[in-house]
Amino acid sequence: MELKTLEIPPGTDVMEDGKPFFFDGDHRIGCLLIHGFTGTTSSMKPMGEFLAAKGLTVLGPRLPGHGTDVKDMARWSYTDWTSTVETALEELGSLCDKVFVAGLSLGATLTLYLGENYPDRISGIIPISSAGVPKLVISFILNQAQKVVPIVKHVIKTLPGVSNDVKDPDVKEIAYDKYSTNAAHEYKKLSVAVTADLGRITMPIKIFHAREDHVIPTENALFVFDHVSSSDKELIWLENSYHVATIDLDRKLIFRESYDFMTRVAAG
Repeated sequence: MELKTLEIPPGTDVMEDGKPFFFDGDHRIGCLLIHGFTGTTSSMKPMGEFLAAKGLTVLGPRLPGHGTDVKDMARWSYTDWTSTVETALEELGSLCDKVFVAGLSLGATLTLYLGENYPDRISGIIPISSAGVPKLVISFILNQAQKVVPIVKHVIKTLPGVSNDVKDPDVKEIAYDKYSTNAAHEYKKLSVAVTADLGRITMPIKIFHAREDHVIPTENALFVFDHVSSSDKELIWLENSYHVATIDLDRKLIFRESYDFMTRVAAG
C-alpha cells in the first residue's frame, strides 16, 4: 500500500534524517509517532524501531516546514501540521485494528489534538514533553517571544532556537538552530486550541516528562494530567533526561513503558 504520508512534495529537499518513516508490522497494533518543533523524524525513529521490533506497525510523518531549512517553516500554518497528522492517522487506521499516538513536544501537542478530535479512532495517547499549555509554552525566550510574534513576525523572521536539550553527551538532536517567528505564532494558536479542549480527552493516556526540562516547564505535564477526562491516566517523571527525551538517557524506559501501555490497553 502506498502511503501519502511517505511522499515528499516535488521540489522539496528533505534531509535524510528528516524523512517520514514506516515499519509494517502485524497490523494488530499501530503507533503514530510525531516529532517536535524545529526537529526531525530522527527524534522519533529510535522509538519506532523499538516498537517495530516488537511487531507493531509504525508510521512517522514529517511535519511541513521541518527537515528542510528554517525559512521553510514560515510557509506553513498549524492547520498544515494538523492535516498531516490527520492523514497519517487515517492511513494507519486503515491498516491496523488498534491505533495509538505518541509525540514529542509539538508532537505531543498534536497527539493531544488528535485525542480530542478522533476518540473513535484512537485507543490511547502518549504525550512526551508536552507543550500544550500556552501560558507556559516552551522556554523563557520563546515564551517572551510569543507575546509579540503576531507583530514582530512581519519584521523579525527568525530567532535563536531551543533545540538539542539533551542530557546524554553522546547524542545531538538533528534540528534547526533557529525557529521561524511565524511558525512560533502558529504553534501558539495550536496550543490555545488544544488547551481549551483537554477535557474532551477520555481515552487512556500515559504522559512522560523530564524533571529537568529546559524547554517545557514541568507544570505542563501536571496541567495536562489534571485537565484530561481520562480515568486511565499516568504521569511518569523522567529522572535522567532533558527535553528531547526520546533520544536521551531515559529513552529505553519510554519505549518499554509505551509498549507495555499499548499492549495492555489493546488487550483490554
